[in-house]
Amino acid sequence: MKVVLISVLILVLVAAGWAVWKFSGNDWWEGFGKKEQVEKPDLERYEQLVAELGSWREDLAAKHEAAKNEQERGAIAQDARLILELMMPEMMKCWLGTRYDFNGTAEKPGKGKVACGYFVSTVLRDAGFVVDRYRLAQQPSENIIRSFVKADFCQLQAGANFDDYANRLSKMDRGIYLVGLDSHVGFLVNGSEDWRFFHSSGWKERGVVKEELKKAGALRHSNWRMIGALSADPSVIQMWLGGAQVPVRQ
Repeated sequence: MKVVLISVLILVLVAAGWAVWKFSGNDWWEGFGKKEQVEKPDLERYEQLVAELGSWREDLAAKHEAAKNEQERGAIAQDARLILELMMPEMMKCWLGTRYDFNGTAEKPGKGKVACGYFVSTVLRDAGFVVDRYRLAQQPSENIIRSFVKADFCQLQAGANFDDYANRLSKMDRGIYLVGLDSHVGFLVNGSEDWRFFHSSGWKERGVVKEELKKAGALRHSNWRMIGALSADPSVIQMWLGGAQVPVRQ
C-alpha cells in the first residue's frame, strides 16, 4: 500500500512539474544555479569613446570659432551638449566593476582601485575638460561641483526627506549632473534609462556602480545633497569647446 501511495505521489509531482514547464514558457529553469551577472570594466571601449569624443570636441570647437553669429554659436553649443550627454554616460559604464579604495587613484577602468573623487575627476578629464584631476579629486564635493557649475545651475538641500527629494529630481530636465553628498561625490544621469547614479561606492558594492535613483543607498542616507547641472550650464559647454583650464575651487 505504501509503495502504491509513493508511486502516486511521484506521478503527481512529475505532472505538476510538467505543468509548470508547459505553461511558463519552458524557461523557468534557465536561471537555476547561475550567478548574478557582474559588470566588468571595459578599457578598450573606454579608450575608443575617449578618442571619439576628443574628435567631436575638436570638430565642434573649430566650427564654434568660425561661427559668424550668436545663432550659429548657440546651435553648435547645443550640439556639444547633446554629444556630451550621449558619450559621457557610456564612458561611465566602462568603469563599472572597477574596485573601490578610499585612496584609489586609478586612471583607467579596471586598472587599480578608484575613490569616488578620482572616478569623477578622471571621467571629466577624459571627456575633454582641461582639469588637474588630482587637485579636483581631493576637494570636498561642493568644491568639485562649483569648479565647473555656476551657482545658478546648482541646488543645495539639507535634511530633506529622500522620497520628496527624489520626486523633485524626477521633474528636472534630462542631462548630466554632478552630485555631492555628506562625504561622497558622483554623477547623476537623467537619460534614456531615467535617473541613474554612477559612483565609486565604498559601501556594500565597493566599486563603481550604476544604481536606480530610489535604490541608491548613499543618496538616500545622506543628509546634505548638492546637485549641479553640468551639461545644462552654458559656461561648462564653453569651457569644453574652448579647451579652457578649469579652475579648481579650494
